[in-house]
Amino acid sequence: MKKIKIDTEFIKLDSAMKLAGAVLAGGEAKRLVQDGFVKVNGQAELRRGRKLYPGDSFEYNGEKYEII
Repeated sequence: MKKIKIDTEFIKLDSAMKLAGAVLAGGEAKRLVQDGFVKVNGQAELRRGRKLYPGDSFEYNGEKYEII
């Protein structure tokens, strides 16, 4: 599992995907989330603006990322 450190209270899912290097652009993240390819805390998530807090995780393309 890859760790993503944030210095704010939360980070939006699409921004977390870019920060993690899972996608190259926000538009790509938006499309992947809306098409159901991303899970947050083990459940499918369709909102790219979903707020992730430390302790939350997301999965995409066989990789798991944890917000710390």
